[in-house]
Amino acid sequence: MTRQEFARNFAVGTAAAIAALVVFCTGAQARVTRIVIDEVRPFAEPAGGTAAIAYEQVAGRAFGELDPKLPGNAIIQDIGLATEADGKVRYVATFLLAKPVDMKHASGLMWHDVPNRGRVFAMAPQERAFGDVMLASAWQGDNSGWTAVRPTASVSGMQWLQVPVARGVTGEVFGRIVNRSGANSQPLVVQDNPVPYKPASLDTAKAKLVSRGGEGMRGEVYDEVAVPAGDWAWARCDDKTPFPGTPDPAQICLKGGFDPARLYQVVFTAADPYVLGIGFAAWRDVGEFFKTSMSAENPLAGAIKFSIARGVSQSGNYLRGWLHLGFNRGESGHRVHDGLWPIIAGRRIALNFRWAQPDGVLELYQAGSEGPQWWLPHPDPVRGLPAAGILDRCTATDTCPKIIEHFGSAEVWALKLTPEWVGADGKADLPLPDFVRRYYIASTNHNGGAGGFDTSLPGAGLPKSGPKCPGNNFGVGVLPANPVPHTQTVNAIRVHFRDWVMKGTPPPPSRYPMLADGTLGEASKAGIGMPALPGLRATIPEADFIMPVLDYDWGPQFNYLDGSGVPTLAPPRIKQVLKMFAPKVVADGNERGGVPVVLLDAPLGTYLGWNVAAAGAMPFHKDQICNYVGGMIPFARTAAERKAAGDPRPSLEERYGSHEGYVNAVRKAAARAVEEKFLLPVDAEALIKAAQASAVLK
Repeated sequence: MTRQEFARNFAVGTAAAIAALVVFCTGAQARVTRIVIDEVRPFAEPAGGTAAIAYEQVAGRAFGELDPKLPGNAIIQDIGLATEADGKVRYVATFLLAKPVDMKHASGLMWHDVPNRGRVFAMAPQERAFGDVMLASAWQGDNSGWTAVRPTASVSGMQWLQVPVARGVTGEVFGRIVNRSGANSQPLVVQDNPVPYKPASLDTAKAKLVSRGGEGMRGEVYDEVAVPAGDWAWARCDDKTPFPGTPDPAQICLKGGFDPARLYQVVFTAADPYVLGIGFAAWRDVGEFFKTSMSAENPLAGAIKFSIARGVSQSGNYLRGWLHLGFNRGESGHRVHDGLWPIIAGRRIALNFRWAQPDGVLELYQAGSEGPQWWLPHPDPVRGLPAAGILDRCTATDTCPKIIEHFGSAEVWALKLTPEWVGADGKADLPLPDFVRRYYIASTNHNGGAGGFDTSLPGAGLPKSGPKCPGNNFGVGVLPANPVPHTQTVNAIRVHFRDWVMKGTPPPPSRYPMLADGTLGEASKAGIGMPALPGLRATIPEADFIMPVLDYDWGPQFNYLDGSGVPTLAPPRIKQVLKMFAPKVVADGNERGGVPVVLLDAPLGTYLGWNVAAAGAMPFHKDQICNYVGGMIPFARTAAERKAAGDPRPSLEERYGSHEGYVNAVRKAAARAVEEKFLLPVDAEALIKAAQASAVLK
């Protein structure tokens, strides 16, 4: 079915009855049976700002039901164990709409955003200027921390999804405690939310707690010691309530307290896992309802002609998994979204398997790199898997959307990106279909940095201390944060994507590092041509510095192609380590192969997609990669300063001569980016003005 046939043949549902603020929907409306509006609030403009189009935000809850027998739902792990008496499975999902008050001003485009750990990113002013609509709806049903279920929805609150559990099921789960010290009890944390499962028994003899003196990037374990069952408790304790403390299934109390130089890992039996894969269907159905329902109670009824799914980081990984499992085909059989934008996300989320922990960010033993991470079918002989790709199911049903993906360097170095480009064997660049665009924003932090120019100058804006390493209490970086932004590039991509979906105007060709053109190499100092940089050890980055893809053995009941099934090994065994690749660099250490970015074409330092974990109060990962945060090393101001520091990189004066010389370099870089369609003229003008006002060589 072509896109034109889809638009012509699409059958909208029937109208529904409404009582007070509750909307009752017919079964034809993507199985959303009831809508409750909890809050309506005018969109708050910045102080002194005005908007051409008045906007409002609408928060509420969608009540939905799923038929487990439908093929599009049957793929959900354990859905058959969560049915009610009538054979259906039910959920409640919150949603947030941002829309014109008067829908006559709507553009016809809806952005369907995937919340990130319950959080919704603010709608961009440019999208409101266009008259677009933003819908964010819940998908993460682990009922933990930020995604904990609440009585109602609110405009300023977190998004949550209430899903049933697989009743009567037990299995082993693991959790970890790292960089913690002292006598106080500690929770089990994944990223920055609690592990969503609790022990079925508080008897420590039925669990196993170990401590480790170290772990390597390739999964090596050093100095593992078992903690006797009598030396710890499932309990809350502190100085006033010492060991063994007060019983608590969410905390571990350790006799003698925690040593910050050691990591603690517990394996325990849990019961009644959440059926988290329902989050794929709930997000699909809520999106299809608001896009297509013609009932008078739908505040968007008849106003949406196009939609683009969008997610950042964890949420972008969600979109890749959502598409891979076929969820862009609604229960109606039609394509749900016309476009899909996974942002800084190079893997499929670990969601649709028993005991999943979707907050994971690919630290040791966290799932998410299993199976094909690439779009088109490609064999995986390294891991013994047949040819497969993310687009297989939507290709079979003609429901694939147009896709734009963009990444930065942090995704390469810490989030295991490059197998998506070159496969598990790394022998050749993998092809892209003509409806996929890939853009690489070289030498950048996860989701870009703060931007500006003084942010690269010591004493003018560059902080003295390093940034926090993301993850489970991972540590702090040695280098200051990388300021190279994504903002202006994303502004341009947004315009291109709208025009592609709404008008059929193709965006610029893909641009990213490749083996074929010599801009991608093995991830090591020699492989990428990294120079020696002041303040860092001469050997960095070593071949084991990057976070590699680990081929895990989850047990015989796990489906590696789909990332589904039942893991029976906790933690998993490591079968092998995949070869990793990274962009090659120029003489300054900045990466090659990306789209034009002004601060990279007129650099003020070496900008890195990685950082180094410091020792200090959180020493467990010291000298290793600082998870997925970038760093930078500024250029010296003068030749004399750089020579005194032993810095081989030309100084600012040697590069630009004067402040006006730097402004001219920015002007030239901006012109290039505009010409190649990766910078909007309005943003180019703003960057030039910012360079003129900066302290560079003043």
